Amino acid sequence: MSTPVDAAEGPWLVVGLGNPGPEYAGNRHNVGFMVVDLLAERIGGRFKSHKSRAQVLEGRLAGRRVVLAKPMSFMNVSGGPVTALRDFYKVPLGNVVVVHDELDIDYGTLRLKAGGGDNGHNGLKSITKSLGPDYGRVRFGIGRPPGRMDVAAFVLKDFSATERKELDYFVDRAADAVEAFVEHGLERAQSAYNS
Repeated sequence: MSTPVDAAEGPWLVVGLGNPGPEYAGNRHNVGFMVVDLLAERIGGRFKSHKSRAQVLEGRLAGRRVVLAKPMSFMNVSGGPVTALRDFYKVPLGNVVVVHDELDIDYGTLRLKAGGGDNGHNGLKSITKSLGPDYGRVRFGIGRPPGRMDVAAFVLKDFSATERKELDYFVDRAADAVEAFVEHGLERAQSAYNS
């Protein structure tokens, strides 16, 4: 098991999970992309293609050196690009944060944690297979599908009209949570954002 190191000892890698392509852009499964896109706006930079099969943006967030990343592989094979980026930028495992959708949390609710299982999330499953489980997570609640709707169909649908009314607020809050994680560490960020 890797021991997380002090943030000063290396850059941070903040990975938003999603699927590439305009047809997926508004999907619930792409909320990780939405959060890192907002962080990119805050940094004031643009994503560029990287040889790791990801879009990356290097900058400073909360006074720390940060690499924002969106894997351009599909969700279920995110582990390869994330591992390649971690190795390329020499990021300590304790400084890797993955932002992703979470079915078992109510819509808009955030939970920050380090380590743990993948809870059936194929993106996390792929990353854990490559890196092990000891990376940080910002889990963005999307709730469970209504009735008997298939989970895969639910996550690959756009947010509903009702959900979209609050989506910008929740994405903004998730971006704030990432900044707090990077600046103050997990415990302080959890006490501020875990609801």
